[in-house]
Order: sequence, then structure tokens, then C-alpha cells
Amino acid sequence: MLKLRNSFFFLLLLCFFFISIGDASVHEYNGVKFVTKGNAFVVHGGSEGIYSSLDDPQNLTSIIGESYIRFEKVTFRRPKESANASSKPIQAVLFEVEDRETIGGSAYGGQRAVCCTADLAKLGVCVEGEVIYRPSTITPNWPKVFGVAFNGDDEVATLRYQSIKVAKTGMYNLYFIHCDVNLKDLTVEGKTVWKNPTGYLPGRMAPLMNFCMFMSLAFVIIGIFWFSQYARFWREVLPLQNCITLVITLGMLEMAFWYFDYAEFNEGGIRPVGITLWAVTFGTIKRTISRNIILMVSMGYGVVRPTLGGLTSKVIMLGGTFFLASEVLELVENVGAVSDFSGKARLFLVLPVAILDAFFILWIFTSLSATLSKLQARRMMVKLDIYRKFINALAVAVIVSVGWTCYELYFKSNDVYNVQWQNAWIIPAFWQVLSFSMLCVICVLWAPSQNSTRYAYSDDANEEFNKDDTNLTLIQPSPTPSKEFRPVQGSNGASNGGDLEEDKTE
Repeated sequence: MLKLRNSFFFLLLLCFFFISIGDASVHEYNGVKFVTKGNAFVVHGGSEGIYSSLDDPQNLTSIIGESYIRFEKVTFRRPKESANASSKPIQAVLFEVEDRETIGGSAYGGQRAVCCTADLAKLGVCVEGEVIYRPSTITPNWPKVFGVAFNGDDEVATLRYQSIKVAKTGMYNLYFIHCDVNLKDLTVEGKTVWKNPTGYLPGRMAPLMNFCMFMSLAFVIIGIFWFSQYARFWREVLPLQNCITLVITLGMLEMAFWYFDYAEFNEGGIRPVGITLWAVTFGTIKRTISRNIILMVSMGYGVVRPTLGGLTSKVIMLGGTFFLASEVLELVENVGAVSDFSGKARLFLVLPVAILDAFFILWIFTSLSATLSKLQARRMMVKLDIYRKFINALAVAVIVSVGWTCYELYFKSNDVYNVQWQNAWIIPAFWQVLSFSMLCVICVLWAPSQNSTRYAYSDDANEEFNKDDTNLTLIQPSPTPSKEFRPVQGSNGASNGGDLEEDKTE
């Protein structure tokens, strides 16, 4: 088991230290309306981490590709009632996150504004009605600010086609901005293409494609181990082990679909909705079943209880609620997402999932405490030993989870502008690794073997707990009688006989 854990730790390090060249995507605008931000009207055109074009003295860039942001048929449309009014220019503002302070300004230390005001215009630092910006002291000729104005009574104005080469690795932000109150109903159409040396996948997502490839390999390895044991001892397989088989299969499918999702996205620049939907759904089903398995094992599923009893509906309801909450969260977070910018809607969707996870943890440890106490009281030492190993692994996983959650909160609170975008992929990757590690522990503890039935519930063992709300029962009686506890006539004989039989089993 120690060797297996070392192998997974090495795989984790290999994934974390894997270096990848970034990719980017295609952003489409279909009648997006401008919204008011301070004294400006704004449309967020995209935010992505982009790697610079490769330095290639041997002219390899022509083969691998350049990094650029290209504007294709970006048009602005105003309503007919506004067509006769003169308008100020609509500008595209493209800047790297470290240059964010170069956008906007204030007069005499007053409130910061994006659009040039009359006071600032008097100082000669900008043109009234246009975006305020200053040249970057970090990157020459940045930020990029250019625009277009409506001619006469035209209803449509189009930005000129152009491709801006990215020479510096960073998080780039694009905004379409205008300062004209007469254009409140203005909309934008068209698309921008964000590309890096190797494709269209956004820079922060790029390492995840390689991570999913390694995780797929890891699931294949654990699958080979599990299915080989399953085939050898299929006559001894318990229902609990069938559930574990399902989780491993779902894990393989999830990682495979995520890899294909990122690969297709990288190739064409458009997120494949169908593949993303399957990846999200398989992952959500896997997480739901995994939590239910851990909960039922904690309650004695297949070990000390033959049925779920009256709590069946509660377990199903908790699992179903968690599935719905997680599915909605993952769909909003991933389906159709082409930007490295996480929307505010996710914050409202994370809370229900976090509450349900906390409820799972509370119920699991409450049930484990009762199960351990009763196993110890009945001197079922083989089962007690495996449950102690399980609870130790589970406690470590919970402690690590709490620690990583605190780090994630710290990371996000100190990286509001996504400056650390190159390291952001580690956060979701860690949760996948932690979940996989817990699955490996369960596979080792409950691997199919010729002695699997000694962990199963048996009517002959008279293993019946007191009925209460903190315990579940779930599995059918094993056809093979358990020799773990055998009642013997007599006061002293009962205890000694049980101990002797337990030693033989161990």
C-alpha cells in the first residue's frame, strides 16, 4: 500500500511540474448591450492568459504559430431613433493586467473616471468624450486603444480588421467602451480570435488538458488493478465492490471526456457543448456516488447491516440534491465558457454545494463513530481494523480539504485581477487528485479477494445494531456464513469461543 501511495504522489508531482505552452479561444458577440460603469458604457470583450510568441531564431514560429488577438467584423449597431444624433467614438481597449492602472484617471485627486471629463480635458491629458489612458511603462506601445465612429445617420459602424501580436506573456483584457449618453441602446456583434502558439485553448485552461491526460492514465492503472482482482474473485464480490467498480468506470469516462473537450476546444477555438456536457455529467454522477458510498460504508453498508431500513429515502434525497446542485454549478462554470474570467454567478452556486458537502461530512463521521463503538463492543476485530484504517484516511482527507479550501480562499482574495493565472489550474486539479487518492484507499481496503466474505454481513453472526437515526443498513446477506463471531453456550465459553474464532480469521 505504501508503494502504491508513493506512485500516486509521484504522479501528482509530475502533473504539477508539467510545463505547457498556452492556448486561446474565439469570443463571439451576438447583440451584446453596453452596461453603465461609472461615467462610461462598457462591454467586456474577454479576459485570457496568453503566452508570448515563441522566440525562435530558427524560424519555428511559422510552424508552431504566433500569439495574437484578432478583430474580425466587430460591428456596433444603434437603433434608428438614435441614427440622426451625432455620436462620439466607440473604442476597443486592450491591455495587460499589469497595465490596468493606465486606464482611467481623475482630476485633482477626485473620483476615478474611465471617460475623459471636461476638467481633465482642460488639463490637456485627454480628449473629452474618449477613454482616458496613458502609455505603459512596462510594455512599449501598450495598451492598445482604437475605435470607430458612426458616419452621419448610419446605424452600423465596423472596426477595421486587424491582428495584434502579443509579445509579452500575461493576462489580457478587452473592453469595448463609449462615453455617449445618446448611445444607451448600442449593441456589439462579431468576434475576436485569441490565439497562442499551440492553439485556441485559454491559457489558464491549457495545463488542465495535460493534467486530464495524466489522470486518465492514473484511472487506467487503478482500473487494471481493480478489474483484475474483480475477475479473479468474481464469486466473492460484494455489492459494495460493484459500486466501487462503477465509480472507477465513471472516473475513466470523466477524465477522457474532459481531455477530448480541451483538445477539441484547442483545435477549433469553440467550446464543444456536447462533449463538455457529458464530461460535467459523468463527473457529477461520480462525485455523488462516491459520497453516497462513503456514507453507506460509514453506516456499515454490507458489513454490519443488511438493509438501509427507514433511512433509504433520506440517503437518496441527499444524494439527489447534491447531484442537482453540483450539476448546475458545473454547467454554468464550464458549458460554453471560453474566457479565463470567472463570473459572479458562480459564487451563488457554490454555497449550496458547500453546505451539502458539510452535511455529508457531519453525517459520515457521526455514523462512523457509532459503527466503531458497536464493532468494538461486539469484538469484531477484523472489521474494526479495516474501519479504523478507513476513518484515519478519511480524517486526513478532510483535514487536507479544509487546509486547501483556506488556501484557495487566500489565493482568490489576493488575486482579484488574475495576475497568478498561470498557477490557477492547480486549484481544481488538486481536488481531482484528492478524490482519486481517496478512491485508491477504498480500493486497497475493499479490494476483491478470496476473503471478501469475511467483511460481509451474515445472519449467522447475529450482527444486528440497535435501530437509530445515525446508522444505515444496505446489503443483502452473504450466502457464505461468517466465522467472525460464533455464539457458544455458557457464560465464559461464549466470550472465549468468539475470541478464538476471531484470531483464526485474522
